[in-house]
Amino acid sequence: MNITLKQMKILQSIIEHQSYTDAAKSLFMTQPAVSMQIKQLEQQIGLPLFERSGKNIFPTEAGNELYNYAKNIQQTLQEASEIIEELKGMKRGKLHLTMASTANYFAPQLIAAFHHQYPGALVTLDVTNRPGLLQALDNNDTDMAIMGKPPKGHDLLGTPFIDNPLVVIAYPDHPLAKQQNIQMSQIANESFIVRESDSGTRMAADRFFAEHQLELIPGMVMNRSEAIKQAVMAELGLGIVSLHTIEMELALKRLVVLDVEDFPIMRQWHIVHRKNKRFAAIPEAFKSFVLRHAESILNQTHIIESRQICSRPPCNYFWSF
Repeated sequence: MNITLKQMKILQSIIEHQSYTDAAKSLFMTQPAVSMQIKQLEQQIGLPLFERSGKNIFPTEAGNELYNYAKNIQQTLQEASEIIEELKGMKRGKLHLTMASTANYFAPQLIAAFHHQYPGALVTLDVTNRPGLLQALDNNDTDMAIMGKPPKGHDLLGTPFIDNPLVVIAYPDHPLAKQQNIQMSQIANESFIVRESDSGTRMAADRFFAEHQLELIPGMVMNRSEAIKQAVMAELGLGIVSLHTIEMELALKRLVVLDVEDFPIMRQWHIVHRKNKRFAAIPEAFKSFVLRHAESILNQTHIIESRQICSRPPCNYFWSF
């Protein structure tokens, strides 16, 4: 059978008006056109839909069954129309966000601020490593990602929105903890606890050491910044991590940031998505929200006060509480 929505709507109108003529008027159709549509529908299903008694018409059993479906269809279409209007007005919608594990230390603040402005948004958040981020983006399994600068060759568009300084951390009693203007050559022979080789932090650190004609030799490799922090606090070595990941430990004086020449390594966080990605309203709103407001939101909630202590880049930073 090839029943059309138009035929179902005509059937519903005839039963509710109990008249072909009145149904035709309500649908802005002629009475012969209405009769033709019902005749074609009866031929399609092989059953009569109406019976007459004098001037009155009554639906047959088949007519009543189709009428129930017609009402459900109209109700479903109305609900769909309302949902579309809500989506257009951003009263509701979904956002699938994937982020680097390091971004998990600040991104919830952005999501909370966004959700306050768009309470109907349903956010699904995946936290993974850099290869997982790239796979999710390549497979179009996520709307967008929060990560470092995306590599070339993945058909991705990345827009920076906030700095991501990488710093050298140590336990408070480390011999270098109270020194200033530490030379790169002084830390080159230290034992470093580092991220895995394909993480953005590790690649940036390796590149930075190579630019100084030095090699970063790992003492231990861990796949989470949290694990690196714990290892450094356990006096197993130095670490290179994002400043965003150590706010609490600095405030509690469990870690210190070493004043090493040319540090911090200044990277940036990016909103990354596939090129030519067609966003629904909520994902588009989130991207715009982050690009406009991320810096002010994170400054308001940042527990670290930074004091720039040099007049030209690259600059070192101390942190006070």
